[in-house]
Amino acid sequence: MNATNAELVVDARNGTGESPVWQAAEQALYWVDIPARKLCRWSLADASISEWTAPEMLACMAPLAGSDSWIAGTESGMFQLSPTAGGALGFDLLANVEHASGGMRFNDGRCDRQGRFLAGTMLMNMAAGAPTGCIYSYQTSSGMRLLLDGFITPNGMAFSPDGRTMYLSDSHPSVQSVWAFDYDIDSGTPSNRRLFIDMNPLPGRPDGAAVDADGCYWVCGNDAGLVHRFTPQGRLDLSLAVPVKKPAMCAFGGADLDTLFVTSIRPEGIDLSDQPLAGGVFALRAGVRGLPEPAFSPVPVSL
Repeated sequence: MNATNAELVVDARNGTGESPVWQAAEQALYWVDIPARKLCRWSLADASISEWTAPEMLACMAPLAGSDSWIAGTESGMFQLSPTAGGALGFDLLANVEHASGGMRFNDGRCDRQGRFLAGTMLMNMAAGAPTGCIYSYQTSSGMRLLLDGFITPNGMAFSPDGRTMYLSDSHPSVQSVWAFDYDIDSGTPSNRRLFIDMNPLPGRPDGAAVDADGCYWVCGNDAGLVHRFTPQGRLDLSLAVPVKKPAMCAFGGADLDTLFVTSIRPEGIDLSDQPLAGGVFALRAGVRGLPEPAFSPVPVSL
């Protein structure tokens, strides 16, 4: 079923709005605009917007436990972001990454349920179709660890409610697949990769994703203006429309975690008269509740 109830939250006009994260303590949504190198914040209480600019493109992030800071995957590695009320952004290196080639950056990522930060890298020239993308795990005690490789545009990372299944996609037009992995919560190691969803016959390429409290996988259908919900068995049971062609990533938030926030992309050099809100942030009534986003923990925690 396709349905729409999208409400514009911020007419952000982001080049690539990504990595929305709801901060319950603040009742605020954070996200990044990758090409603009911006960290953005929207407050539910007064709809105020705050922005901070980084020295590098920010791609994915997660809150740092016990602080007002964030861990982020950027162009050159993992950094700690420390936004201030005055508009300054602390930008401190945690770990460099050795990319397979030039012109690469981090893309999609998040923390597992134990607080490890996992993120994928990609070649920014997607037209090249080069499978140089890798998935890394970062933990303070063990540093940067390579988990998987051979991806073109790794995306859609998410974890089941018990943390024992990891989802990951490749959103490149030549792949358009989502896989499920068994995930060892003690070692933070994925295994037993299998096809979860073949998106090729479905509308949209699989972009950023989230998992709800029922264990269903929500994924943005980039190019189709849809956000799809799949059951844990990989069955499509709902699609919600947004008024833009390129939804990029979704996250649950709001006072009861029952609002699905969706960031989007505003492409350059094309006629946007049919989608003037491209690059905006939207809210959808999902009909289900989400899960709190795990914070980055220097030491993995037990569920």
